[in-house]
Amino acid sequence: QLQLVESGGGLVQPGGSLRLSCAAPENTLSNYAIGWFRQAPGKEREGVACISKSDWSTYYLDSVKGRFTISRDRSKNGIFLQMNGLTPEDTAVYYCAAHWISAQGLCNMERPRYWGQGTPVTVSS
Repeated sequence: QLQLVESGGGLVQPGGSLRLSCAAPENTLSNYAIGWFRQAPGKEREGVACISKSDWSTYYLDSVKGRFTISRDRSKNGIFLQMNGLTPEDTAVYYCAAHWISAQGLCNMERPRYWGQGTPVTVSS
């Protein structure tokens, strides 16, 4: 019954920034990794950034390293994704996901156990 709710997506110009939020108000467990996946039209879903709930270790997709930062939302027991230097190839629906696994393991999974509904991000002029 872990319910994940994403917010913060929208339309932004290339080079701009967005901050996504994933809230898990009913999550009282500390052994899940939580992270962000994205899926663009015609492309496979890919793990973008994931974080361990136990020690907050992180894992990033190579193409977003240095631009995206995943962090803990201390007030809502969820996570943020700060996205800077956005490019059109970042356009996708972004999903919050969770599974009882490491951060690296989550970002490389095909079917994590829990999913949110997604928030769309469009990077365009």
